[in-house]
Amino acid sequence: MTDINLAFSPAAGTATHGPAAIAAAQATDPRALGWMQGSPPAADRLVRYADGSMSAFPQLRWAWSNMRQLLPTVAVPRGDAPPRLLPVALRDDLDDVLFQPGPGSGFDAPIRWEDGLLANFNDGIIVVHRGTIVYERYFGALDATRPHLLASVSKSVAGTIAAMLVADGSLDPHAPVASWIPELAPSGFGDATLRQVMDMTTAIAYSEDYTSPTADIADLVRAAGMAPPRADTPAGIRAYLPSIAKAGTHGEAFTYRTANTDVLGWILHRATATPLPQLVSETFWQRLGMEQDAYYSVDACGTEFAGGALNAALRDLARFGEMMRNHGGGIVPPAVVADIAGGGDPAKFVPAGYTTLPGWSYRSQWWVSDHGPYTARGVRGQMIWIDPGAEMVIARLASHPLAGNANLDPASLPAWAAMAAHLARH
Repeated sequence: MTDINLAFSPAAGTATHGPAAIAAAQATDPRALGWMQGSPPAADRLVRYADGSMSAFPQLRWAWSNMRQLLPTVAVPRGDAPPRLLPVALRDDLDDVLFQPGPGSGFDAPIRWEDGLLANFNDGIIVVHRGTIVYERYFGALDATRPHLLASVSKSVAGTIAAMLVADGSLDPHAPVASWIPELAPSGFGDATLRQVMDMTTAIAYSEDYTSPTADIADLVRAAGMAPPRADTPAGIRAYLPSIAKAGTHGEAFTYRTANTDVLGWILHRATATPLPQLVSETFWQRLGMEQDAYYSVDACGTEFAGGALNAALRDLARFGEMMRNHGGGIVPPAVVADIAGGGDPAKFVPAGYTTLPGWSYRSQWWVSDHGPYTARGVRGQMIWIDPGAEMVIARLASHPLAGNANLDPASLPAWAAMAAHLARH
């Protein structure tokens, strides 16, 4: 069970769409299945790193709420100040909000908001409207105090810090990567600019195919320590990145590749002389009044996996979204938020082929729609959805059997739009 594809593929026969997905979500509840319960847990209820079971479905439904028990980590401290609690006024009318899921969802008729949560294997979700939590639910192994893997939502956190440093003049967006990281000069990243890394328009020989055990993302995940290494696995992320070659011309097209974010994390470390976990703590966690410490998993050299291994509690994810909705909340300069929300070049986004995101773009590690909302997204359903026009933020944590968000979008994007419309009317 050590193939990396277990990190990205469902168990055989798992239903992942339509009404059957609701039944599958209920049937794979990690507490009901007894994963890691008992002293010690039964042999067939163990979830482990060494045999790859932490990345297999349905075991990952427990693992993604308990990564600290499986991997080495470094803390992102919230500091000593009291938490800044978000107001709470939970509403009893939101579970019944109806929406029509899109093509590929498996639903032919409108469904209730609550059913959509189950269909997408949610672990937790919060809706914040005009600064107040109006909806909050937890499923499976998650609760309000427990950090959950954010996967590629991690990218947007790092990208926001980079955008802030560009705005204050600390980083030159037109400078080549090699000016900060000489070790990457011979690699495909060496002559790419910081802006091209931030917007993922680098041209590199690298595949992000989550279903293939031979894809480059699988090599990166092994080097990051999130899957058992092979004999030829480099000793850590920063030993792996120089091996990535160039393929084409930088700046021509957006191609989603996690390696860009780990290059970005390296640049942030070199430019500020501060490791990314400390930067995230000092920039956001200590200033936003977060409730819980966050943490990153780290590789064999103690380096954080910037592209996919930040873990945080759901309410703190909502706070991060509220900061962005409120023009940076006095932490991120409003011009930086406006630049992110304004998006990148949609023409460069088109070749990537995201059929569920027509007209979208990508800017500073954020996904940006052509109609107002923008989002941080991670595999299996991690998400911060910011809708400035609706004065709404949705934070979601999930453990879907399939990695790609194209599998969740048909029963997610219409749900967010329906919730925004309902809150506007009521």
